[in-house]
Amino acid sequence: MDTLEKLKILSGSARYDASCASSGSSRSGGEGTLGNASTGGICHSWSDDGRCISLLKVLLSNDCRYDCAYCVNRKSNPVARTSFTVKELVALTVKFYRRNYIEGLFLSSAVMQSPDYTMDRMVSIVRKLREEERFFGYIHMKVIPGCSEELVREAGLYADRLSVNIELPSGDSLKLLAPQKRKEQILQPMAFLGDTISANRFERKKNRKAPRFSPAGQSTQMIIGASPESDYRILSLSQGLYKKMNLKRVYYSAYVPVNRDTRLPVLARPPLRREHRLYQADWLLRNYGFNADEILSEEHPFLDEHLDPKAAWALHHPEFFPVDVNRADYAALLRVPGIGVTSAKRIVSARKFAAITPEGLKKIGVVMKRAKYFITCSGRPIECLFDRPALIRQKLLVAGTLPAPQSLKQRQISLFQ
Repeated sequence: MDTLEKLKILSGSARYDASCASSGSSRSGGEGTLGNASTGGICHSWSDDGRCISLLKVLLSNDCRYDCAYCVNRKSNPVARTSFTVKELVALTVKFYRRNYIEGLFLSSAVMQSPDYTMDRMVSIVRKLREEERFFGYIHMKVIPGCSEELVREAGLYADRLSVNIELPSGDSLKLLAPQKRKEQILQPMAFLGDTISANRFERKKNRKAPRFSPAGQSTQMIIGASPESDYRILSLSQGLYKKMNLKRVYYSAYVPVNRDTRLPVLARPPLRREHRLYQADWLLRNYGFNADEILSEEHPFLDEHLDPKAAWALHHPEFFPVDVNRADYAALLRVPGIGVTSAKRIVSARKFAAITPEGLKKIGVVMKRAKYFITCSGRPIECLFDRPALIRQKLLVAGTLPAPQSLKQRQISLFQ
């Protein structure tokens, strides 16, 4: 099997991994143009400053020794199996980079002979890229659960970001659907990464010449809908991972039925709308000062699929509103639907010089079709409906607060206010 045939199989096998929020591209340059993009393994990710980065998203191998119920690459599936050699994948990455197809590499793999064997080959690839090819592009690398800490440590010295997929929200579901994996094998490297990343950042504050360890942090992925856990259970787990494991990001991947297995639910379509709401709720946890217990509870364990989580929270807490935009502090402004991090900062800055008006809020960037039901300007309401949450809900639904569910190739979720 030649390299292009391997690329077709192993890039296709990698498409279900959402930890590199991405979509395929079919751009092709003509005469006199610079650069080209192929649908075979080229995906898009985004840097912290908003730049779009093209990555080669590929598996080292899809020849897996595990038989996870939900995975297209599981051992019992009759699919074409292949693996890159270390030399092949290094050469492929360098050639793609020199042709301006990509700016980096997203590398994962099925578990071949053992976790250590697989991880050792992946580390060999990134080591050769960095040391022999002098490749300084972005590298996101998956850690194989169950591999040694020494290999994880070495990977962190070469990769920009590392991730360990937690995959399922509970140990019981993992035992049922992925019986060859253990929760401890996943959580231990996550904890090691979190501690090592924190220690490295502290060390670099004292010595800027100290080697960097996974400078873009670590992330993980959970499959949504393959197991019965509620949104409350999922968000509580995510919140714990952010606090205890020093995670940069949790990705949520709507379960896509690719196998026939009696252990799996029968779904008419992937739960993309639920995935979208979880991303929004996760954004509240990371950037808006919310706790999982505020968004959901044991009595109400699922997110409202028709309203974004912040609007749903606001309707359930009428005692918090109205919020006066000329007097409320930054934390209170962030609780208002339609006011995001940027617009809240602008409000706090602008009102030092003059009172904020409804017209001024529009110029600042506040989404007034949502915010107007929850705010006042120097005590003057814009919509006098604070004591009628049912009517506000109806108006928000009519205004259309939910975008159409995106296709599986369009997983990059727009950040909301």
